[in-house]
Amino acid sequence: MADLSISLYHYLCKNIVGTENHVKTIRLMNTVCDHLSSEDNRVYITSGSFGEGLEMRGSDIDIMFVLKRIEVNEKIISHFFNPKKTYFSLKTEDTKPGFAMLCLISSPSHQMVDSCETYRMDNYLSNALFKKRYLNEASPVEHGPCVSDTDGLTDLAHCLHSKFWVKSASGWISRSNKLWPNESTKQIITNYGVLFVPIGDKGSPHEELEWRISFSVGEKLLIYTFSHTQLLCYALMKILLKDVINTNSKCKDLLCSYYLKTIILWISEEVQPSVWTPDNLIPCFMRCFSRLIYCVQYQVCPHYFIPENNLFENKIGGLDRVNLIDTLRVLFRYGWRCILFSKQISHVPILSNNVQNDQSFLYYDDLNKLLKSSTFVRVTSLTDKHYNFSRVVHKIISCNSKKLKFIHDYFMSMVCNLKCQSIYLRSTIRNKNQYIQHKTCLSYLLMSINHDTVSGWFMLASFFYKEKQYKECGILILYALSKCTLDKLIRGTELSITQRLLVKWNLIYKQGVVRSLKFVLLDNVIFATSAFIPMELLIEESGYEIPPVVYAHFLSFLCHYHMNNVRAYRNSLRDLQLTIAEDYFMGKDKCPKALSYYCLGTALQLMGDNVSAQIAFTETVKLLYPYPFLIRPLKRLSIITSL
Repeated sequence: MADLSISLYHYLCKNIVGTENHVKTIRLMNTVCDHLSSEDNRVYITSGSFGEGLEMRGSDIDIMFVLKRIEVNEKIISHFFNPKKTYFSLKTEDTKPGFAMLCLISSPSHQMVDSCETYRMDNYLSNALFKKRYLNEASPVEHGPCVSDTDGLTDLAHCLHSKFWVKSASGWISRSNKLWPNESTKQIITNYGVLFVPIGDKGSPHEELEWRISFSVGEKLLIYTFSHTQLLCYALMKILLKDVINTNSKCKDLLCSYYLKTIILWISEEVQPSVWTPDNLIPCFMRCFSRLIYCVQYQVCPHYFIPENNLFENKIGGLDRVNLIDTLRVLFRYGWRCILFSKQISHVPILSNNVQNDQSFLYYDDLNKLLKSSTFVRVTSLTDKHYNFSRVVHKIISCNSKKLKFIHDYFMSMVCNLKCQSIYLRSTIRNKNQYIQHKTCLSYLLMSINHDTVSGWFMLASFFYKEKQYKECGILILYALSKCTLDKLIRGTELSITQRLLVKWNLIYKQGVVRSLKFVLLDNVIFATSAFIPMELLIEESGYEIPPVVYAHFLSFLCHYHMNNVRAYRNSLRDLQLTIAEDYFMGKDKCPKALSYYCLGTALQLMGDNVSAQIAFTETVKLLYPYPFLIRPLKRLSIITSL
């Protein structure tokens, strides 16, 4: 069993979760991104599995927005209030353990007052009215306490914060006499306080006036203290639920991942930390599975912080409970092999002592996982505001950790990429102002070359192209193209065996995984605004991505076209056509590929070949058909109907 446990441990590190180093990197990047995304009036917190360092297949991104101008207190001990803040007091007399009602004490916001309803002569904040304030085109769906997009990819929870630990959870502080969690961790968690999310106890007579007490931050900090074996055990339980239990139509959606988290937190408190070792992974997993069956059978699952709150109360009963218990017991008889029913695991020849544990391969696996990570989706929440840039610079100067410096360096590059595009948009009045803007924009562009191999250089080339410095633009394009070699990879694709051998991993490994992005990643050229988009494309809106090699040959075509170098621009057009035909560094996403055909159609139209241009634009429309909102700003597509 020990050998099988170790084999399973290495398999999960390689194929599902990543190594301990990878998980730490994801957590650090999320922390940095949260810090940079936070604003004067709200704090970003990446939560859910991804916030814990687990990026499971099919999971969404959960982000909590903590509103800083609202305070919740269990007892109002002072009559002095900040006139710019809203204050609520906590009422739990009429609620189930784990829930509370928020009584309005003082608020300068009429909108906040309008979100309250009268109950027993006082105004209480309605969770339903509160959530409606945050519904919009991007997030039009209510999903529990969150607002979500129509595809369910991102859940956003706007929540309130109490700096004080709630009385109902006071027993947790002194409950555990084991080695986990240690006193230091407890102190950090209690010092943070708790959050309140807008959802009430289902079936309660005043459900819409109740708020669930959330320990998301504390739970995340507890999971940060897990050994890697504990985390892998947690991952196995989530795989079992999502890929095995929920595939049974009779059991689907009866359990949620929060129950599993609660169970593993209780077990972690009950056993010695020394139990969680790689050679004991399977027994630990089976122990958690056995506890799950017990909880369902006896309909009891105490909340980890507030045990009086039975999470299974009135949740799973009747025929549902019978079906669920039968399913769990059948699976349990398979032992640890029940996880082989998951498609994530079953398609791989399991689990021998020959599982690859070579550090170079683990490094590449971590790099692959990082390149496909949702962390990069989070980058879109960054803004080009000055305080973001100042925060990064301060961290880079003051931080002692090289890894943290590299992560901040990466995000600074992304912030600078946004900053330079917004600066270039600003109108100028005098030549002196224009000169200052030119130099400032150029300095940001030079700082934006550190998040991947080439996109920063192509953005710099775009700057010179817009300034009509075509020769300088051409030089930068050739330099960037020289970096587009076969040992690089585009985001979202797998590293091939050839690439594993070509990349000098020994050198890169010493740089760290995040630092390696600068050397191995070919990212799309992302136009956050229309400032650097070549005017020939006739794109007036922002948010477009063009594959790097495609953009290089297209921009080279434009430069030679304006310099009337006929042979050179024909060569660039041929290279552009070959790049698209060979699918060279174009990734798997449809939108960048559609923009590739749009660039090709534009080049052909400029040359007067309208028939070929129409064919290219038709391909653009086919690829963008699921995204009609992207078609309208591409004005050259009108050629399809005009010819």
